[in-house]
Amino acid sequence: MEKMQAPKGTKDMLPKDSYKWHYVENKLRNLSKEYGIREIRTPMFEHTELFLRGVGETTDVVQKEMYTFEDKGNRSITLKPEGTAPAVRAYIENSIYADTQPTKMYYFTPVFRYENVQKGRLRQHHQFGVEIFGSKEASMDAEIISLAMRAFNELGIKGLELNINSIGCPKCRKSYNEALNKFLGDNYNNLCETCKSRFERNPMRILDCKERTCKEITKEAPVILDYICEECNDHFETLKKYLGVMGIDFKVDPYIVRGLDYYTKTVFEIINKGLTVCGGGRYDKLIEEIGGPEIPAVGFGMGLERLLMTLEEEGIEIDEPNLLELYIGSMGEDANLESFNIVYNLRKLGVKCEGDHMKKSVKAQMKYANKMGALYSMILGEDELNNKKANLKRMSDGEVFSVDLTNLNMLVEIIKK
Repeated sequence: MEKMQAPKGTKDMLPKDSYKWHYVENKLRNLSKEYGIREIRTPMFEHTELFLRGVGETTDVVQKEMYTFEDKGNRSITLKPEGTAPAVRAYIENSIYADTQPTKMYYFTPVFRYENVQKGRLRQHHQFGVEIFGSKEASMDAEIISLAMRAFNELGIKGLELNINSIGCPKCRKSYNEALNKFLGDNYNNLCETCKSRFERNPMRILDCKERTCKEITKEAPVILDYICEECNDHFETLKKYLGVMGIDFKVDPYIVRGLDYYTKTVFEIINKGLTVCGGGRYDKLIEEIGGPEIPAVGFGMGLERLLMTLEEEGIEIDEPNLLELYIGSMGEDANLESFNIVYNLRKLGVKCEGDHMKKSVKAQMKYANKMGALYSMILGEDELNNKKANLKRMSDGEVFSVDLTNLNMLVEIIKK
């Protein structure tokens, strides 16, 4: 029978690597707490309409990448390709906008995109995201950018580039789209078929196309910063001032548009060695677009697989935690039972403890304890059961402590010392 394999574009997180994920996730959770951001968890799938309206019908995500299917009730369902639209849906559905604002949320979530498997990007990958609702001020844009930059810095990643842009609002984007359409019209026949369909509906999406011919064409395209209105320009200039106050270096990249339709005003990307490791921006119209009140918002997402890959490439090692403080070996049926009992009670006292479940010889048990990196070991046999005493051995230097098996707190004190 042929061996089963994981689907293309998916990857197992193995037990030997889980500590790396826990380390990164705990760092991001603790950092979010410093900013007063609380966790939200949304379903793995949503009604397809949410992403058509929220992400945008002209985006690559909607046109090419979504995992969409009909459920048994003939409803169109999509595995979530990104985290923002579901967070917005939850914000509206649960009337969180009626609470004191701003509302700050973070999430860890799997996302699903049928795309070519890229470096650090899989068809199922995992995102850490932050969404903040209720503030239109540029200070909030600067705050979430500072959070993202701190996350990388505190993980030890250097050489980051922060690129920012403003893509304006619907009012000023109208005049930009007209200029862009005029420019692209001269090159219409050379556009890919997808971009031809975007030409009338959303020409800015063409700037985000990955096809080589389209990328060449858009190199000389008009720059949106030349068309943004006074309000959007003031917002962008204020953002720069806030970043300056924090000492965060940045570069203005007028060709950042991001791959989702909901962005307005600020968009940004954090780059490490040519690879985008975080991206986000402001989306002041999305809540209204999905059926809620007119409330501004800003957020970002970063891929965890790509983040872990970056740590590895930078040579940043995450210390592997000790999994076993005490191994209790045993000889004979009575000793096996008592060993099992002591392991159970020591675990309740907070000791990472293990015993034999394989009926190994004592020699093999000690070999296992060494391989698992046990800090201490102890052998129970007939004499130890009769005397209610055993020898506790510190594995690092071989020092032995006589312990009373009726006083497990004493045992814990030595191990935790």
